[in-house]
Amino acid sequence: MKTIVSAAALLAASLFAIPASAENLVLYTSQPNEDAQATVDGFMAANPDIKVDWVRDGTPKIMAKLQAEIEAGNPVADVLLIADTVTLERLKEAGKLMAYKSPEAANYDASLFDADGYYYSTKLITTGIIYNTSATLKPTSWKDLTKPEAKGLVTMPSPLTSGAALIHAQTLAGVDGLGWDFYKDLAGNGATAAGGNGAILKAVASGEKAYGMIVDYMPIREKAKGAPVEFVFPAEGVSAVTEPVGILSTAKNADAAKKFVDYVLSEKGQEGFLKLGYIPARNGMKVPEGFPARDTIKVLPINAATALKSTDADLKTFSGIYGSN
Repeated sequence: MKTIVSAAALLAASLFAIPASAENLVLYTSQPNEDAQATVDGFMAANPDIKVDWVRDGTPKIMAKLQAEIEAGNPVADVLLIADTVTLERLKEAGKLMAYKSPEAANYDASLFDADGYYYSTKLITTGIIYNTSATLKPTSWKDLTKPEAKGLVTMPSPLTSGAALIHAQTLAGVDGLGWDFYKDLAGNGATAAGGNGAILKAVASGEKAYGMIVDYMPIREKAKGAPVEFVFPAEGVSAVTEPVGILSTAKNADAAKKFVDYVLSEKGQEGFLKLGYIPARNGMKVPEGFPARDTIKVLPINAATALKSTDADLKTFSGIYGSN
């Protein structure tokens, strides 16, 4: 634990210089830097009386930082906008989130937010199949990756290092006809699992591998820039991380935090995510250029509370198949 606290303290160093102010809102987020800045700029344009200070890092590091602050009795963040609902479910069950019933929730499917108002999904970042356009097999199904034509040519991010990959594995594990047997079949077909989504994009775009599992926006953006890749939403469906937003129970600026939640869920806030290239979680919105119509994308369900309870066992299962990558 000392190591985690020390690392978190280093991560927090820049934030400690922020002067305390009643009108300051402190956001911790795992969005890419440019996306985070755009989100904050949009919110402050809509709420000019509120200043936002934000810290960005990967969800595991953000959580380590937050946990260190909680243990020290001084959680700094007011609001979180991070990768997945399972992480916020953990905070909810620990009593670290504030319930807030946003009026914007009426525009969302019930499956995309916590019924008690502890967190709300803001976008859909799905995981599907990327393939190099020179590949002979053009996959349309997850099971295509286990065919002889794909032997030794498939790569994927590891759930041990990627939150989206963990959610993906937990989602497919619950699908009839796939499950953990699918991952065993992939391993038997020579698939590799290591690192995060960026490495998968590089491996497939370069031709080092022909096929991969990856979050949607990366290959769709790169294809638009001329990369020799295609992205497929497999017939069985796709998993999704939803970048939920939630307010900490210790928020010093709770009113401002509620306004932030309302903003990112509002039509204007969702249009901001659309411009950044993400599928908005709000009903009735368009999808980014290069994506198929939203009603053609089958998003597979996952229960955050159930996934949280099975996380340790699921990681152990995956490690048993692929080793500690």
